[in-house]
Amino acid sequence: MDVGAKLKEARLASGLSLDSLQETTKIQKRYLVAIEEGNLHILPGKFYARAFIKEYANAVGVDSSELLEEYKEEIPNSSTEENVQYTRIQRTRKANNAEKGSGFASFIPSIIVVLLIIGILFVAWWFIRANMTEEGNVPVEDPQDNVIITNPNDIGSGAPEADQNQDEEDGSNQGDSEEEGNTDESEEEGQPEVEISVVEEGTGSTPESTLEVSNAGDEIIITLESTEVGRNTWLEVRDVDNNAALYNGSFDEGASPVEIDASGTETVYFNIGYAPALRILINGVELEYPVEATTVHQKLYLNINETE
Repeated sequence: MDVGAKLKEARLASGLSLDSLQETTKIQKRYLVAIEEGNLHILPGKFYARAFIKEYANAVGVDSSELLEEYKEEIPNSSTEENVQYTRIQRTRKANNAEKGSGFASFIPSIIVVLLIIGILFVAWWFIRANMTEEGNVPVEDPQDNVIITNPNDIGSGAPEADQNQDEEDGSNQGDSEEEGNTDESEEEGQPEVEISVVEEGTGSTPESTLEVSNAGDEIIITLESTEVGRNTWLEVRDVDNNAALYNGSFDEGASPVEIDASGTETVYFNIGYAPALRILINGVELEYPVEATTVHQKLYLNINETE
């Protein structure tokens, strides 16, 4: 008899239904069914598999310690999951640091060259000006010397026409500038922004909600930020499709911010122990909790649609 069958037998002997057991243990009914049928891989991680089985056993009057020891070969060991290396997070951090360092270093030679050119031009101008002043050959030009009057009567009519042509040219240039500005604004407005909508709003003391992300593009960057100094929260982030942990542990201002590359992922699961202390951004757009953030423990399923 496997562990699931033994627990089901104890439940039936206690006269408990799955619904009443769900109310007692706060474990979803689908996970209780998975335990009884031996489908432990459906549970969200090895740590939760052991925790759910222990809660189930206590609720039906079975000694949980003896049960875990008796079926230790069958029940997943959570210690292996605690040693998972979050390579995707580390890779994102290293790439960002490398880009920042190399970007700044690449500007240094250009800055030095520009400063040298400015210095050379200034020295050349200073020598030329000093020589011209010493020789007394600095030309002084009267603006009126260049005015040629062929007919005194044309003075009054010629000047306004020139001014009018200049105004028309200035107006044309200004129109071109405004057109270019409008073109730039339209190009910026043409770029769609990530949209986050609520598909299903959770209820109860631990609400479990489903959200959908649209217009995300090919690259999905999830940024996690701490919002309360001195307060931490237990946080689990998981790639549901590949059953891969993206983050699992305590999160506070010391770890903030964390960037997770979720490109190519269709569903991301969040298990947040203290929601008010965590801010989530998708490609720079803040995710608003479907249930008010004062609800401490929240669970979120984020369905990502990359098509723009």
